[in-house]
Amino acid sequence: MSNEEDARPGLSLTNRYLLQDGVPVIPVSGEVHYSRIPRARWAERLRLVRSGGVTVVSCYVFWLHHVEQRGEPRFDGNLDVAAFVDLCHETGLEVVLRIGPWVHAEARNGGFPDWVQAAPVAHRTDDPGYLELVREWFGQLAGALQGRASATGTVLGIQLENELYDQPGHLVTLKRLARDAGMSAPLWTATAWGSADLPPGEVLPLYGGYGDGFWVDTDAPWDPSFRDHYFFSHVWDDPGIGADVRAAAGVAAAGHPRTPSEEFPPATCELGGGMATAYHRRPRPHALDIATIAHCKIGNGSAWQGYYMYAGGTNPRGLPGVHDGMQESHATGYPNDVPRLGYDFHAPIGEAGTLAPSHAELRRQHAFLAAFGASLAEMPSSLPEVRPTGVEDSATLRWALRSDGSSGFLFLAWHQPHVPLDTYRGARFRLELEDRTVTLPSRPVDVPPGTLARWPVGLEAGGVRVEWASASALTLLPGPDAPVLVLAAEEGIDVELATDSRVSAYGLVTSEPSAEVPGLTVHELSPGSPPVRLAGPAGTLDVLVLAADRAREAWVCEDGAARRLLLSPEELSWGPDGRISVRSASVRPEVRVYDPEARRFLPLPLRTDQPATASCTVGPEQLRPAATAVPVVHGKHDGRQSAPAPEAFDAMAAVHRLPLPDWAADPAGDALLHLTWAGDVAELRIDGRPVTDRFWDGSRWTVSLRDAGLRSGSAVTLHLLPLPAGSPVHLPTDAAERLAAQEGQLEAIDEVLVVGRRLWQEA
Repeated sequence: MSNEEDARPGLSLTNRYLLQDGVPVIPVSGEVHYSRIPRARWAERLRLVRSGGVTVVSCYVFWLHHVEQRGEPRFDGNLDVAAFVDLCHETGLEVVLRIGPWVHAEARNGGFPDWVQAAPVAHRTDDPGYLELVREWFGQLAGALQGRASATGTVLGIQLENELYDQPGHLVTLKRLARDAGMSAPLWTATAWGSADLPPGEVLPLYGGYGDGFWVDTDAPWDPSFRDHYFFSHVWDDPGIGADVRAAAGVAAAGHPRTPSEEFPPATCELGGGMATAYHRRPRPHALDIATIAHCKIGNGSAWQGYYMYAGGTNPRGLPGVHDGMQESHATGYPNDVPRLGYDFHAPIGEAGTLAPSHAELRRQHAFLAAFGASLAEMPSSLPEVRPTGVEDSATLRWALRSDGSSGFLFLAWHQPHVPLDTYRGARFRLELEDRTVTLPSRPVDVPPGTLARWPVGLEAGGVRVEWASASALTLLPGPDAPVLVLAAEEGIDVELATDSRVSAYGLVTSEPSAEVPGLTVHELSPGSPPVRLAGPAGTLDVLVLAADRAREAWVCEDGAARRLLLSPEELSWGPDGRISVRSASVRPEVRVYDPEARRFLPLPLRTDQPATASCTVGPEQLRPAATAVPVVHGKHDGRQSAPAPEAFDAMAAVHRLPLPDWAADPAGDALLHLTWAGDVAELRIDGRPVTDRFWDGSRWTVSLRDAGLRSGSAVTLHLLPLPAGSPVHLPTDAAERLAAQEGQLEAIDEVLVVGRRLWQEA
C-alpha cells in the first residue's frame, strides 16, 4: 500500500492493480481545483465529472490561495476544502488531495504565498526553517479537514510535493509532518516522472503524459517526449513534463528513464486532459489527441487513469496589494507567462463549465473501464514482435494486447497530431494465446487515420463466448433475459463478430454468415440495426452495435438501480441516484435511453419548471481603437516572449462595449457568452472589473455570465490587444495561417453570441 500505518479495510494493492473489497478496479481520476471554481458551481461540476466516467477527484490544495498573509488562513467560500471533500463523497467520487506544499499548477511561486517564497530558508528541503513553515501550514489544513483525511476519513489518497526529483528523504519528512498534523490516507503518492528518486515503499509512484506542451521554446519542433505518447510501450517515464521549471531551478536533467516499480502497478495522475496556454507558446489539443494518449496508456497496462486537468477554472484575484496576480509569470521568476485569470486548460470541462469534445472521447474509454476493468486489471500488456522503430515511424501499425492468456482486448491506435498518418492498408492480426491462435478480422481491413479501437477477444457474457469482434467494446448492460454487449463501430471498418460454431445468431440483416473459419462462424453486423441475439448451449447474449457517429453521443450511467446506456448530443450529468439532468439551450433536449426489454432506444422523459430561454448575436460597439503600432515583442525572459504588462495592455488594447440583452443577467437563464475573435490578448470586464482573460489560439472563447457576476445594468467591455503580423509567438496551424495572411496587425471580433440555457430533469 506504500503505507503500512494507514491501511483501510477493503482496500489493497498488488503490483498490477488496486482492489476494493477483493475486486480489481481501474480508477479514473480527474483534476478539479475547488479554489478555481465558484462554490455555487461545485455540485454541477462534480456531476459532470461523474457523467464523464471519472471515479476519483484529484485536487491540488494551494497554500497560496488559503494563506495569503501569515497567520490569516482562510477556508471559507470556495476555499472550504472540507465541504468540497464532503460534496465529492456525496456525488459518489473518491478524493486524492495533492497537498504540496509546492504544487506548481501554473500558480504564482508554484503555490507558495509570497511570504513563504521570501522566507530566508532552503525551500523544498529539510531545512529546519522551511519545515517549520510547512508544519504550520499542514496544521492549518488538518484543522480545516477535521478528520476527513484520517484513518476514519473519506480521503482516498494524499500526494506529497510535486515533481521533486532528487530528495527522497524530504518526501519521507513531509509524510511524517502530515501524519503528525493529523492527516493520513490509505494511499500516499508522489510524481515519478523525470527519473524522480522516490523513497522505496513510502509512496505510490505516479506518471503522466502530454501530447504537446506550453513549456518548450517558441520555435521548438514537436518534441519526442510528446510524440512518444502516441505509441504503445512499457516505458512510463516522461522526461519532458516540467523540464523547464526543473532547469530553471538548477536540477540536473534526468539520467536514465525511470521504469515502473516491481512493487507497484503502473498508474498515472497527469495524462493531458488538455493543455494550458503560455504567452510564447499556445498549444491547442484536439479531442482525438487527448483520447489517443489515454487509450495508449490503457493498452500499455495502466492500472489507474489520471487526468490533468479534467475541469478548468479561473484563478482567484488575490488580496489587493498582497499578490499581484496568482498565476505563474516571468515576474515571479518562472519560465512562462500564463493568463492572469483564465485557466480553461482546454479541459473536458472548460472554465465556463461547458463540455469540450474530449469529454465524449474519454467517457467512452471510461465506460469500457467500468464494465470490463475487473477483468482487464488481471490482463498484462503485450507488444507485437514488429513494432515502430521510433517516434518518427509513421508507417508501422501501432497496437497492443492485454490478455490473461485466454481472453483479452486488442488495442489499436492510429492517430497523432502535427504529423498526419496515412490510411494503413491491409491490417490483420495474429494473436498467440496460451490455448489457441486467434486471427482477426476474417479478411484484411484498411485502418483510417483517427482510429482508436479496443476489440474484444474471447469475451464471455451471458454464457456466450464472443471469440472476437472488429468493433470496440463499450459496455455491458443488464437485461431481463440476456445481457447486452454494446460495441462501437470504427469509422470505415466493417463490423465482424466471430462465435463458436455452436452459437446461433438471430436478427442478422444478412441471413448467412459472411465467412467461415475452422471452428468459428463469422457474422457481419450492421451498425445502427437492432441488436443481434446470440444463443449458445450455456446462455444468450444480445449484441448492440452503435455506428461511429452515434457512439460519440453515448453516455453510460453507472449510478442508480442499474447501468444504463443513453444517446444524446446534449450535456448530461447525474449523481449517485442516477437521475439524469440536462443543461440545454434546446427547446426540448433529445435524450434516448436503451431499453433492454424493448431491445431499442426510447425517449427519456424530461421536465423543467424554468421558462424558455433565448439566444442572440451582439454587435460590439467600439469605445476606443487599439494602438496602431503594437510592439512585436513586449519583453523577454530567458529568451521567451513575455506577455504585455497590465499597464501596457490598458494603454494599447481596443475597448469594445458588448450591449448584452437584459435576460442575459437572469441567473435562472445561466447564459453563456461565446466570443469568436482574433488578436493577441483579450480581457473581459464587467463594470470595469476583469473577470477572465485569454491568449488567442484560434479557439472560441466561452464565458459563463453568471459565474462572471453579470448583473442587470452591468457594463460589459471586451479589451482586445492586436497581434502584430511579425509576432514570434507559437500558434496552432490555422491561427498561424490567419496571422500570416494579415498585413500590419491582427484584431478582429468575428462573432459575439449570447445563449441562454435551462435545466431539465429526468421525469
